[in-house]
Amino acid sequence: MARLFDSYIVLTWSAASKPATGEDSIWIGAQTPDARMKLTFRSYNPPTRAKAVEELDDLLARCLKRGDRVLLGVEFPLGLPSGSAEALKLKGDPWRALRDFLKREMKEKPDNSNNRFALAARMNRLMSEGPFPFWGCSKKDELTTLSVKKSRDHSETDIPEYRLVEQAIGASGKPRPQPVWKIAYAGAVGGQMMTGIPAVERLRDKIPALKIWPFEIPLGKLDAAALEDVRVVVAEISPLSHTTPKAASETRNETEVRSLSEWLAERDASGKLAGLFAADASLTLAQKANVEQEEGWILGI
Repeated sequence: MARLFDSYIVLTWSAASKPATGEDSIWIGAQTPDARMKLTFRSYNPPTRAKAVEELDDLLARCLKRGDRVLLGVEFPLGLPSGSAEALKLKGDPWRALRDFLKREMKEKPDNSNNRFALAARMNRLMSEGPFPFWGCSKKDELTTLSVKKSRDHSETDIPEYRLVEQAIGASGKPRPQPVWKIAYAGAVGGQMMTGIPAVERLRDKIPALKIWPFEIPLGKLDAAALEDVRVVVAEISPLSHTTPKAASETRNETEVRSLSEWLAERDASGKLAGLFAADASLTLAQKANVEQEEGWILGI
């Protein structure tokens, strides 16, 4: 059975404001063909987001020069809960509007310093005129529209706290991921989302044949026809999809990128990867529309 992809890359991310390596930092894990076309693993631990984009750009360029089609799994949300773009008063297609907003408004320097707290405060002002729904910052970064801790619970009339995929994870009995509104402290996936989406778009500037699932490749079993003009597919992925024991020489993040990249390659070789792009079969048509237009999904959930 022919593979859909030739190389498999997994990226853990960090919204840290200073360079960092080791545990709880950025890791890139790649399963790519060697001279004998056998998949081999290599990991990278760039200290900053700018260096990570450079490393990914170089890695992808080598893969594409060889003629590979690449699956790039990223461990951060690629969308927000349904209704977020409207609350932010963004016009047009919700996901594209959010992407363009973050590309324009998210500012950071090569040393990792960034404006995510000020931007989250501004987004809160647009969405609620108060410190909601984004939360999490140091005391010195606290503002009238951004609080150190979660300011209140989400009500039925608010934008949901969790996306549909996170709700599905919780319903399955697995530990539910952190909400995308959390932008500081351990598991601050909101900060990762704010800095990660613009980073993916910087890669797209170099690789026009890059598409993001499920916004630009719709939900459904993936086949060669859907990938005809695509060289790189970006999909959100999570250790909840697959985990293996940590090797003694590895950090937790290095184990994640190794095991997830191996898992993607194994699934593709066995013909089981294509079906994962259809997501949860129990989704209604309205829910599928929300997933494809604004929220996104985690591959393997």
